[in-house]
Amino acid sequence: MTRPLDQVRKQLGDRIADLNKRAARLSPLDIHEQMDAIREVAAVNGLAALESLAHRSSQLALLPGHRIALQCCLEHMDEALDGNGTTDTNAILAALAIRLH
Repeated sequence: MTRPLDQVRKQLGDRIADLNKRAARLSPLDIHEQMDAIREVAAVNGLAALESLAHRSSQLALLPGHRIALQCCLEHMDEALDGNGTTDTNAILAALAIRLH
């Protein structure tokens, strides 16, 4: 039997994979909306690391250089899906900040 959280993680993983495939063809506003939808599902299901990363990604999607930022964020999404709590959130966002600078 599959646990409900496993189903949510699979659903989010599928959304992330789809976004990764289509990102080059999407407008910044479309990317922002996709990331915000991922953030919302993560928030409702207590996936704090993914919620924080998706929130930051949705903001970066609207700025110049958004394609590079999005790619960096997407590369950390698997970690965020498996992450729990503030420590994981901070570590993932710190790794992202280092990559973006």
